[in-house]
Amino acid sequence: MSARNSQANKAAARERLRQERERQAKKDKTRRQLIVIGSTIVVLAIAGGIGYAVMQANKPGHWESVKDEKNVAAPKNTQGENGTTVVIGKPAAKKTLELYEDSRCPVCATFEQSVGATVKKDVDAGKYKIKYVGATFIDNAGQGQGSKNALSALGAALNVSPEAFMEYKAALYSAKYHPEESDDKFAKDSYLLEVADSVTTLKNNAEFKKNVEDGTFDAWAMKMSAAFDDSGVTGTPTLKMDGKKVTADGTENPPMTVEQFNAAVDKAIKG
Repeated sequence: MSARNSQANKAAARERLRQERERQAKKDKTRRQLIVIGSTIVVLAIAGGIGYAVMQANKPGHWESVKDEKNVAAPKNTQGENGTTVVIGKPAAKKTLELYEDSRCPVCATFEQSVGATVKKDVDAGKYKIKYVGATFIDNAGQGQGSKNALSALGAALNVSPEAFMEYKAALYSAKYHPEESDDKFAKDSYLLEVADSVTTLKNNAEFKKNVEDGTFDAWAMKMSAAFDDSGVTGTPTLKMDGKKVTADGTENPPMTVEQFNAAVDKAIKG
């Protein structure tokens, strides 16, 4: 091989090596750029995820969001601002028994199971009217939704009729359907509708079912709950007549038997 050819071959080899190095350098640069871009995307995704999580955490829940609604859909058969005055009974009845209850309250369930039928009989006879005030404080204590959801469903029953309201309230508190206080069963619309199937006027009632599932009276329930909070009453069940608590004789406790109830109410009516 001539010296000239040998030099040419060496020059060509050096050129190929240079080109290969350039190609490798470009690959390395591209890889580094992709790594940087990928890392940036991951960081942005993490930041975005954290931001979304924070936003969701700070976003008010459904019940909080409806609490301050201005245009409240109130059920039929209600009175007053936002329909939070619920009075059931004969207009001619001169006395009104105020009844403060929380749907999840186990003592309220005991009261209703023991005395509820007597209350209904007295109201039907015109002995007094009932003013119902619903509470939701058990939800607040246990981070639940059942008290609020049941109160909204009671609004849907009241929208059907006062009689449907009273029968549905009795069913919710019945031994068959009332859950343990720690069991937030009333948070499920399906369970509230199951209970409603025991009430003739609510079973297969399409409008009632829609109002429960759509939460038509959710905002009303929150306004009713606020009315309870503003009343100064701190426990349930609480009974009042003419602004005075109706209690079992010699105690500060609500009357929990028919005998205690009749004696306490008769005393309150006489003044």
